[in-house]
Amino acid sequence: MGDLILLRHGQTEWSAAGKHTGRTDVLPTPRGVAGAAALAPLLARRMIAAVFVSPAARARRTAEVAGLDDGRAKTDPDLWEWDYGGYEGMTTAQIQRERPGWYLWRDGVVPGDAAHPGETVEEVGARADRVLGRAVAYLPDGDVVLVAHGHVLRVLTARWLRLPAVDGRLFRLDTGTASTLGFEHDEPVILTWNVPPSS
Repeated sequence: MGDLILLRHGQTEWSAAGKHTGRTDVLPTPRGVAGAAALAPLLARRMIAAVFVSPAARARRTAEVAGLDDGRAKTDPDLWEWDYGGYEGMTTAQIQRERPGWYLWRDGVVPGDAAHPGETVEEVGARADRVLGRAVAYLPDGDVVLVAHGHVLRVLTARWLRLPAVDGRLFRLDTGTASTLGFEHDEPVILTWNVPPSS
């Protein structure tokens, strides 16, 4: 039985600035590209059965430079980042000036424009469940790599552990990192978490 390998895309200008980046399509910075390329040796050692990638350019570029662009990668719209609605492109500090004490996992987002209508954490959780349903079918044949974004991968991890989607708040996840989900005695567990490429 294989493992689920989660790759958060490489750093972007928006992630470096702490901006909520849901559906805005920004590319990785040169540092983000270098970090993604540094993940390639880790992946080269694995027996990969399937690769699912968010449609976002930052995730697709990360998959490419990490060596996952050999025809195996499938674009999965359910791996898009949380739709932050009216908070798209804003930092937590900017949002808290309007809503003191605001916390994404508790307070959610406000609707934005037609391109950014916003999502609840439960809606993100439903998408994560669909991804997991597709991914686990490949695990008997090897590892499955998911290349996506911080919040959606945190929610997906909570759902893997059979926790509510909101418990994704417990799992900090940095850009350009690899994490591994698997089993112990047939129960879902975290095997590694938030591992930078140099580890």
